[in-house]
Amino acid sequence: MTASLPGSPDAPTVPEAPPRPPRRRASTAVIVLAVLAVGYTMWAAQEVLLPILLAMFFALIGNPIIRALRRAYIPTVLGALLLVVGGLAAAGALGYQLIEPAAEWVRQAPRAMGEIVPKLRELTKPVDDASDAAENIARVASGEDKGKPVQVVRTQVDDPYAALTATPMMIASVLAVVLLTLFFMVFGEQLQRKAIALLPNRQQKRLTVEIMHSIEVEISRYVLTITVINMAVGMVFAGILFLLKVPLQEALLWGTMAALLNFAPYVGPLIGILMMLVMGFVAFDELWMSLLPAGIYLVLHTLEGQILTPVILGRRMRISPLILILALMLFGWMWGIVGLLLAVPLLVCMKIVLSRIEGLEGWATLME
Repeated sequence: MTASLPGSPDAPTVPEAPPRPPRRRASTAVIVLAVLAVGYTMWAAQEVLLPILLAMFFALIGNPIIRALRRAYIPTVLGALLLVVGGLAAAGALGYQLIEPAAEWVRQAPRAMGEIVPKLRELTKPVDDASDAAENIARVASGEDKGKPVQVVRTQVDDPYAALTATPMMIASVLAVVLLTLFFMVFGEQLQRKAIALLPNRQQKRLTVEIMHSIEVEISRYVLTITVINMAVGMVFAGILFLLKVPLQEALLWGTMAALLNFAPYVGPLIGILMMLVMGFVAFDELWMSLLPAGIYLVLHTLEGQILTPVILGRRMRISPLILILALMLFGWMWGIVGLLLAVPLLVCMKIVLSRIEGLEGWATLME
């Protein structure tokens, strides 16, 4: 009996495996509709989503501190309570120091705007004169004398119950963020373990753990670093204003505003420069002194944004300015000021997830 060689006519034929059907890909129209549906849902459900996102954001920042307290034999519940109460106490102490100068500025706002208008007219007088001369020349050349345009004055009726309706909702949102932050800190790890246990295989579990750990480490590092840098910028700016003979509490108010606005890239510093211009025109009489606070703030922000922050954070946290501006426009349109503050952390989370999933690394590189 002779064994038949493979490929010989007498060799038994091995049935080939049926070819796998090609994997169907979603059409572009379906993807666009899905993105629009998700965006509309995020906008429509912002009253529910924003407290949850803010609480998760604060919990990500506080989890490393809670683990450090746990290594010092402090229970998780007690550590979370200490962290939340300490944060609320610090915010309350700062607000107590700033509420008096802020209220004074609100009371003086009508008079301040009346003082700003003559200075702005003096500053823009050459441009207005040139514009009037060009308009007169155009009228003489055309032989027409246009009359004054009709001005339409619109009146707005203030609703006295709007503030009474909005205040309880704002207080409820703040309490929801505080309670959710505490619960995420206490029960977050247990919830993560149970969610990971639902995944079907070990590889997906390991990848999910790596992604969540990277998000926590990177977001905590980014937020703590940016917070320290912005606090330093605010303190330096407040110190310079105090040296310029601005009262201490008022200097602390503007330093705090500069630090808070610096959390929103591009948009925050732009608003800060405009606010410092208003403050300079009200606080000082001379024109160059009125422009000095805005110029100092611009210099400090340029040094922080172009030198200090890139050197400390490195390339890992770099995001394309175009992607960042588009994200600020999108999240600011959907969620307002909170969206501007959450835009960068959400982009960082998205970049980390894309860089860890096979086949999507290019999208993470595109965001840099």
